[in-house]
Amino acid sequence: MDSQTVKDGTILPIRLYDDPILRSKATPVTEIDDQLIQLIRSMFATLYNAPGIGLAANQVGETVAVTVIDISDLEEGKGTKPMVLINPVIEAFSEETAEFEEGCLSLPDLRATVVRPAEIQVRFYDEQMREHRMTTGGLLARVMQHEIDHLNGIYFFDHLSPVQRARIFYQLRQIRKGLVKTEYPVVKPSKAYAS
Repeated sequence: MDSQTVKDGTILPIRLYDDPILRSKATPVTEIDDQLIQLIRSMFATLYNAPGIGLAANQVGETVAVTVIDISDLEEGKGTKPMVLINPVIEAFSEETAEFEEGCLSLPDLRATVVRPAEIQVRFYDEQMREHRMTTGGLLARVMQHEIDHLNGIYFFDHLSPVQRARIFYQLRQIRKGLVKTEYPVVKPSKAYAS
């Protein structure tokens, strides 16, 4: 996506834990239309405004299997172009794992160390519906796994042990109650889900 394309996007509010859409499994995209292209532009605009390095469609209230990633501002991501992943599927995982502290725009101020496969093979389509297969490791593999999890209704903390999850329970409760401040627009959970 070029800079003009991103400028054409609208900054969308990000859904916070535990909005029901974040536990929904995304619907596969069957065709590229103007509405989907606009959503992709808006997702990039939202990502850069937050700022983040990855964003899944359900985080902005859409149930389609689309995620955008841009790690180019980070040292490990230098030279990596912004990416659109449509209908992404991880086809293979390495046995080797790596630990890394993760955060999430839907979980403001919450960070935890997550163990994930160090390398993955992923199949996805781009915004022209061209199929790609990629084997990658490091930060890009981690961000792809995190965002593909979102499209399957999985939060990063679902990978933590029960003891680790108990440590973040209070923070999750604060987010669910809407008692967090962000520098980006959000949709706080409705009162029905905030108790």
